Amino acid sequence: MAKVLYVVACGASAAAELVTFVKLAQAAGWHVRVIATPAGARFLDVDRLAALTGGPVRTDFRQPHETSNGLPPADAVVAAPVTFNTVNKWALGITDTVAVGMLCELVGMGTPVLAVPQVKAELANHVAFRANLEVLRSMGVHVLFDPDAPPHARMPGWEEILSELDGVLGG
Repeated sequence: MAKVLYVVACGASAAAELVTFVKLAQAAGWHVRVIATPAGARFLDVDRLAALTGGPVRTDFRQPHETSNGLPPADAVVAAPVTFNTVNKWALGITDTVAVGMLCELVGMGTPVLAVPQVKAELANHVAFRANLEVLRSMGVHVLFDPDAPPHARMPGWEEILSELDGVLGG
């Protein structure tokens, strides 16, 4: 049985290229499911991702009559791109979106999580952002982010993210 990877996408430009990451992860043997913030969903080709993954892109909390969230249990999570807003809410436990709620729960369950922020320099230098990256690290989240990298290289490429995930998992 393939390992299950949740990919959590937020409203940043790299989300428009998420299909590439999903294909790379699938080629590496992952069964991928996508969860998105409402802003992140606007960047995604939701129909194409649903066709690729075999399941809907999750953007909303389940309804009271739904007994399951419809997702197989995750073996690992990649939150990419993760935004300034989501990093700060996640670190503080503000679960106002299904994406942030799931990130909080998955960390609490001990699921390996790799966070890959995509933020502009002005936000990367904000004291709350830097402090909250450290909060995430203290909770066991692996953070792949170089705030001093030039803007075009601040978020690594999808291949590097997949390689980092392999390293996080001890591969």
